[in-house]
Amino acid sequence: MKSKLNLNWDIVNKARECARNIAEDTQKFIDAHTTVAIERTVCRLLGIDGIDKMGVPLPNVVVDNIKNGGGLSLGVAFFIGNAMLYTELTPQQIAEKVGRNELDLTKMPMADLFDIKLAVQEVAVKTVEKIKENRRKREELLKKYGEKEGPLLYLIVATGNIYEDIVQAQAAAKQGADVIAVIRTTGQSLLDYVPYGATTEGFGGTYATQENFRLMRKALDEVSEELGRYIRLCNYCSGLCMPEIAAMGALERLDVMLNDALYGILFRDINMKRTIIDQYFSRIINGFAGIIINTGEDNYLTTSDAYEEAHTVLASQLINEQFALLAGIPEEQIGLGHAFEMNPDLKNGFLYELAQAQMAREIFPKAPLKYMPPTKYMTGNIFKGHVQDALFNIVTIMTKQKIHLLGMLTEAIHTPFMSDRALSIESAKYIFNNMADIADEIYFKEGGIIQQRANEVLIKAYELLREIEKEGLFRTLEQGKFAGIKRSMNGGRGLEGVVEKDPNYFNPFIDLMLRGDRQ
Repeated sequence: MKSKLNLNWDIVNKARECARNIAEDTQKFIDAHTTVAIERTVCRLLGIDGIDKMGVPLPNVVVDNIKNGGGLSLGVAFFIGNAMLYTELTPQQIAEKVGRNELDLTKMPMADLFDIKLAVQEVAVKTVEKIKENRRKREELLKKYGEKEGPLLYLIVATGNIYEDIVQAQAAAKQGADVIAVIRTTGQSLLDYVPYGATTEGFGGTYATQENFRLMRKALDEVSEELGRYIRLCNYCSGLCMPEIAAMGALERLDVMLNDALYGILFRDINMKRTIIDQYFSRIINGFAGIIINTGEDNYLTTSDAYEEAHTVLASQLINEQFALLAGIPEEQIGLGHAFEMNPDLKNGFLYELAQAQMAREIFPKAPLKYMPPTKYMTGNIFKGHVQDALFNIVTIMTKQKIHLLGMLTEAIHTPFMSDRALSIESAKYIFNNMADIADEIYFKEGGIIQQRANEVLIKAYELLREIEKEGLFRTLEQGKFAGIKRSMNGGRGLEGVVEKDPNYFNPFIDLMLRGDRQ
């Protein structure tokens, strides 16, 4: 890709090196700890599902049993494997017995560690093969239908009722959507468990459950067959159950997951230690499953000024990229996020937005960048809002963004109607078709506003990354350098679920997914 911005690549490389050092320094802490969410995820990957008579998910029941017995530092796989040898039962049967108070996993005679690992490995390999098969299935369908050229049109459904979501999702696909995102119900990210089964009541969204994932995947496969193009399914892999939702998505063949390393810390006040540990395992799973992750830098611009704080977006993108690479996610699956959120009254604001988007494209050439529409300055004036969205669409096609979350003219008024979505799709398709090759036809003025702006943001991002490298990521988050939000290292939700690993700790899925064959 020929640069249009005349970026200083020496600074780009130094900034990326800073981000790598930040991630590797933080990884030392990650490698020494596990969490209740990670151990519940291991339960799910070992085939444990369902609820007890009180409605508590069995992965929670098992992990709580081990945690209460003081054994979580060894990992749930240790105790499940030991119980398999002792009882000759499956992990699911063992979990059901724990749920009926018929077994205490920490009070059973302990077998040899080698035999325990062997027993668990046999089950783990079968799960990994199922995830690999889902990945192969996606690749076969994409080969059958063909991959779309240009931006993918990303639309949201959020009724609270999975069955109504299916109706709206299929309608959106028929109107032209390429990615359907099912927004989670308000506050689910703060639940330290995953609800069970199909759900029909939610608040501003629909519960993320494995059954809901299965139902929507089936519906989108049906409409994909009807339309002759593959419709991707997206959900939200963040919050206190980040790795669990990643596992559910891998098992049900989701294609895209919101999966940011810092979002839960900044915008949900989830403890930073808990989030940073959880994001690692969640990303190992997403990477192995072939799921595109989307990061949440767009959210920074809703709490701070998009012009003044643009450099924090780039700094966070570089850090998110390095955390993802450490978890084995290839660049082609790292959908870094950003947004068209500058004040529309800002003189030359379009040029600054263009500079920011082109800079992201050039610094992350392989990434399926996710570009978010204007929301902060949408006022309810649907006519002006439609024009703002049109400018946003133009930036997308001019800078070759890949995942394009469609703006809604009724933003700030109500949850979009299907007719609102249809108008947004029509506008985007019109602009993308009429300007299909404009990115290859236009270069920017040497030393002009766009080039100067991009290099200014790059330099400030590098300076910020140097500070973070010196201070450490946790200390930086305490100082409020991202999104203007300060968080305490030992504050927020979920810290009690963080445990230091025992030397005999093991998680079979890390080795199988991070270092295993993906084909």
